[in-house]
Amino acid sequence: MMTEKVYPMTLEGKEKLEKELNELKTVKRKEVVERIKIARGFGDLSENSEYESAKDEQAFIEGRISTIENMLQNAQIIDSSNSKEGEVTLGRSVIFKELPDGIEEEYTIVGKAEADPFSGKISNESPIAQALLGKTVGDKVQINTPGGTMEVEITNVF
Repeated sequence: MMTEKVYPMTLEGKEKLEKELNELKTVKRKEVVERIKIARGFGDLSENSEYESAKDEQAFIEGRISTIENMLQNAQIIDSSNSKEGEVTLGRSVIFKELPDGIEEEYTIVGKAEADPFSGKISNESPIAQALLGKTVGDKVQINTPGGTMEVEITNVF
């Protein structure tokens, strides 16, 4: 028997996915159906790039809807309030400084479904998060990244 994958996420991340799902179902789906209708009016479908483009977009939208529905159905809401103070856990933000140069970085550790490195949200499956999870303020941690190993010291967890 195959078990469904669990998607850990914050309440904020779940709400964001629900909003995206609603947008896809109520707005984007209708827009692409209208594009297909218009493109059909251009004639021969075998050489109709507008039609092909709209059909590709429709397939993408339907795939994304299916993915989001699966993630929401198997969502596990992260509650970091049960963990001890200063411990790096899912749903918490961590500030660390790289050693020896002292460059500070801040990340929020979230589930894979809501990861967005450009916004400072990293997946709990990333090498940085894997190395930091369970550690506390003051701990020095070796992190193996694709670019090599770096040592950091955790300065704040909130």
